[in-house]
Amino acid sequence: MTGEETPRDAVLRGLAHGRRLTDVVDVWSPEGWLDVDQRVRNAYRRCEPGLPRHDWLTTAGPHAPAPTDGRLLLALCTSDGRIREAALAHAAGRPVLLPLIALRTADWAGPVRERARAVLAAALPGAEAGTLRLAVPVILRGRHRERGDAAFRMLEETLATTPPEVIHALFRVRDRATRLFALDLALDRGLYTIEELARIAADDVHVGIRDRASTAVLAAGAPGESLGPLLASTCGRVRSAGVTALRKTGRTAEAEAFLFDRSGLVRACARWVLRQDGRDPLPLYRAACADPATVPDHAPFALAECGDRATDLPALWELTGHERPRVRTSAVAGLRRFDVADLARLLPFLDDPSPRVVWEASRTLSVWADRLPEAELLRRTEPGRPAHVRARALQLLGAAGSAAYGETAGRLAEDPELRSRLRYMRVRPRTSS
Repeated sequence: MTGEETPRDAVLRGLAHGRRLTDVVDVWSPEGWLDVDQRVRNAYRRCEPGLPRHDWLTTAGPHAPAPTDGRLLLALCTSDGRIREAALAHAAGRPVLLPLIALRTADWAGPVRERARAVLAAALPGAEAGTLRLAVPVILRGRHRERGDAAFRMLEETLATTPPEVIHALFRVRDRATRLFALDLALDRGLYTIEELARIAADDVHVGIRDRASTAVLAAGAPGESLGPLLASTCGRVRSAGVTALRKTGRTAEAEAFLFDRSGLVRACARWVLRQDGRDPLPLYRAACADPATVPDHAPFALAECGDRATDLPALWELTGHERPRVRTSAVAGLRRFDVADLARLLPFLDDPSPRVVWEASRTLSVWADRLPEAELLRRTEPGRPAHVRARALQLLGAAGSAAYGETAGRLAEDPELRSRLRYMRVRPRTSS
């Protein structure tokens, strides 16, 4: 176990010698509880030296001093089922140990399992919000284990009638699974207004939660005042939900501004809304790309998404020389969308000063990598060239199956300026067999 603290060093040494449970175990992490449970069990199975004994659980009289939370944790996780069963009687009434009681409801030993379920059934109905915030993440992890559904059923029964503030408290934990579970409970019970759900959809840190909240907003009819947060969200899926809802609220004209969104999903939704209103978005894209002074960053690729190759390809070629890198990047990506194979005109894009443009050019060229002049690619890997140019040229050499790839990759890997970039691109020198 080199480089990792053993259970005896970390848990046994701390808990058996009086340290507080919360100082040794990350009680807010469900993975922390699962890890402690397994590591302590394994330590007892291996009979590691210095393990505390638990004879006091089966022999102590009614006036014996109460064990510490740490000693009880060790007893609840030990490999002896009789000890685990006896420890459950002492664990009742100790909120910090409720996660372990929940784990024992799925114990392989029947007597342990039945005792744990009885203790959990008595503890859950009156548990405070803070206690549930400890236990629910562990119960959700354990529900997919064999025999783990019993604790989850008890939890569902408890939370069906619990005060709303308990559900709100669960939604504030750091565990994503618990927050999704709490959000579903809140939606079932109607605990959030449409405006509150719109703010969650716009601002939450987890994509799944944002997506679920935005779906709930749309299902509720998406009144106009709730769309602002959705349309302003940094998440493309949420913005797309807001754009789609513009049609229901009679605000289809506002979808035009999202035709040039950085998210392809949002752009597609904006086009759909306009078409449902009888408007063709294609002339809007063509007009935007016709004026280099005002062309939006993502307009060239958006034009390729719904345009005609014969008609719109010249506009894209023109915009590959635009002064703004984002416009050039979008134009090169649009060429790939139109399946352009003019290698003589595409190859110079590998020399662009913008890494974004070179990245798009390499993606476009990779389809025809075996048709690219090897000498042109090797020339771009030489010292003095920008790092992003050298790295992408090497990548294309590899895609082409060039015999010079291995030697070139080895040479570039020795360049400090390129090491991290090549690792990110997963470029490795090839070895001869």
